[in-house]
Amino acid sequence: MRHTVHLPDLGPPLPATPTPNPAAEAAATAQASAPIPTLPPLIHENPPPAPIIGVIGVPDVLQASTAAQAVDKEIQKRRSDLTAEAKKEQELWRKTQEVLADPHVHLPPDELRARELQLQNRIATDQLAFRNHEARIQAAAQVALGQVERTLIAVIRQVATSRGMNLVLHRAQVALNMNEFDITDEVTKQLNQVLPSVKVPPDDAFAKVTAASLQAQQQQQGQQGP
Repeated sequence: MRHTVHLPDLGPPLPATPTPNPAAEAAATAQASAPIPTLPPLIHENPPPAPIIGVIGVPDVLQASTAAQAVDKEIQKRRSDLTAEAKKEQELWRKTQEVLADPHVHLPPDELRARELQLQNRIATDQLAFRNHEARIQAAAQVALGQVERTLIAVIRQVATSRGMNLVLHRAQVALNMNEFDITDEVTKQLNQVLPSVKVPPDDAFAKVTAASLQAQQQQQGQQGP
């Protein structure tokens, strides 16, 4: 016996394009082609001082910074240790998979499926743990390098003030400059005196940091811009 199937009334399909709106189209065209507005002048202010310019190669300073070098060395060590731990765990997965796939191992079907599911859950859990551990390492690096960068800003101000400079440009932005304008070496020397080393926080200081939360934070910072 057949049962009658009552399908819901879907109604008319959605239009592929909206109904033309000439007035809205004309307004949008006018908005897109509008000229630069003419604004009234503001109250006259005193002009800024004449620029006394310096240039600096920030990447060169950070590369020569003893504190930044120590941070990089410590972070590389932690990542190397994590990689070794991951390889050890992956070898355990491989051996377990070989045992489960061995035709000479006779397990009841229910138990075999349970063991396979257990292995899958273990792999997923471990992979998440490794990603979160890497996120904690990255968070520790950000804190340590952030201290270096903040100190660098203070040193740039210190050196620029000592030379009477009121404008310091990135060297990469300058097509031509004289060595007398370049404060890279002096800033590097002063930075290494002020901050010869920096402490990298332990990973467990970021127990609440996960790969997902760190990614969300980075995306938010990217949207906010510099």
